[in-house]
Amino acid sequence: MVSFLLSLVALVLGYLFYGKFVAHVFGPDDRPTPAVTKADGVDFIVLPSWKIFMIQFLNIAGTGPIFGAIMGAWYGPVAYLWIVLGCIFAGAMHDYMSGMLSIRHGGAGLPELVGKYLGGTTRKVMLVFSVLLLMMVGVVFVYSPAIILESICGSKMFWIIAIFVYYIIATLLPIDKIIGKVYPLFAISLLFMAAALMIGLIVKMPAIPELWDNLSESNLNANPAWLGAEPFMSKNPLFPCLFITIACGAISGFHATQSPLMARCMKSEKLGRPIFYGSMITEGIVALIWATVSMYFFYYGGWREVVSPEVVQQFTAQAADGGKTLVQYFDAPTVVKLVCSSWLGVAGGVLALLGVVAAPITSGDTAFRSARLIIAEAIGLEQHSMHRRLYICIPMFVAAILLLVWQMNNPDGFNVIWQYFGWANQTLSVFTLWTLTVYLVQRQKPFIVTLVPALFMTVVCSTFLLISKQALGLQSTVAYTGSIIILVLALVWFFAWYTKYQRTIHS
Repeated sequence: MVSFLLSLVALVLGYLFYGKFVAHVFGPDDRPTPAVTKADGVDFIVLPSWKIFMIQFLNIAGTGPIFGAIMGAWYGPVAYLWIVLGCIFAGAMHDYMSGMLSIRHGGAGLPELVGKYLGGTTRKVMLVFSVLLLMMVGVVFVYSPAIILESICGSKMFWIIAIFVYYIIATLLPIDKIIGKVYPLFAISLLFMAAALMIGLIVKMPAIPELWDNLSESNLNANPAWLGAEPFMSKNPLFPCLFITIACGAISGFHATQSPLMARCMKSEKLGRPIFYGSMITEGIVALIWATVSMYFFYYGGWREVVSPEVVQQFTAQAADGGKTLVQYFDAPTVVKLVCSSWLGVAGGVLALLGVVAAPITSGDTAFRSARLIIAEAIGLEQHSMHRRLYICIPMFVAAILLLVWQMNNPDGFNVIWQYFGWANQTLSVFTLWTLTVYLVQRQKPFIVTLVPALFMTVVCSTFLLISKQALGLQSTVAYTGSIIILVLALVWFFAWYTKYQRTIHS
């Protein structure tokens, strides 16, 4: 628990100090924002700052800081390092800079920003890449909550249709009509659940591994409480899989597609730090809480407290016969429901339902909304008129339905889409970080704040592509050697471009 408390303090201090430094690097001022200069009552509209924070938090959170942290906790306390350092120095900075850059460019979406600083060809790649990513988010977050709701009442098909109809309505209507009214309630519920669990942790003070006790994979595999670490670790090596698994709690490229939504609703640039940087730090805290809960759950018998004796007996018998390991037996949604209902009672059950069902839905609808705006911006189609919104939404939702049908008819469809989403999500952050680096270089500002995360995430994503069984599936030695070569090439490219740019501006 000492590691948890220190990590919690570090995230708060990160917002207070490094967040202030990042804001100073960017330099917000009093210029009119797009919400004022381009107000259209649909997407560009001034909203109260507290409401923007709640919407931004839920847009970027969803179930990411919950499910990702639960799965990331399988790697042990080293997950604390990635959540804290990744959130402060990469994720929160990434969200703040991308949101502020959108404000400075009239509320522009991510592909337009990438194209401006990395070139027209990269813009076209990012246009297709972003829309496909957002479509995957929307489809995945139709199917997963429908499965959970089916176990409560109604049929899966009924809930799929109901969620999809909601997505269509939320995508078409002005942002303040549904999203602006419903999101704050869901965000408060998600934050309340996290706060209640943190209080539960402090009261229980469970004996869980500390960061300094368990930094290496060898120690992790030697832990008898791990129940199957070696098969898991051999298929999912800590580097790079931890950095792909915990995305929304540390850094996520998906956030750069969401920040422009709120950049179009802010009345002042000076709100950027609490809204963009602050919401990501808040998400990091949520991830930290769930990682700690999960380590107790998986490592030191916490699961025995929240299931019936029959389930304990059943699992023990299966494990003895070489059946499922603990991490296979209890998936992320199950952990959420068990912990919340046991620790928080009836209210916890309701909050678990909101966290596991409402959170992905609120990420899915804004994913489709972002896709609509990105496409509209690319083809120059104004979105004030309903019929012009339909021009984009009809083919977009038809394509989404086809992808959803494929997913439902493919036994492993959900896992396939989710795996590609995980890699695509972090690859999107790579493009965003390099865009921000070029921007800071051109403005003659300290670009080191974005360059180091850009290089790190470039290596993470390239290594995952080389080593993953879903991609090239190379041997670990070859994959890691390839990632080092890619790092060197990235450094050479950047400093060659930087030298050439400096000569150009001084000539």
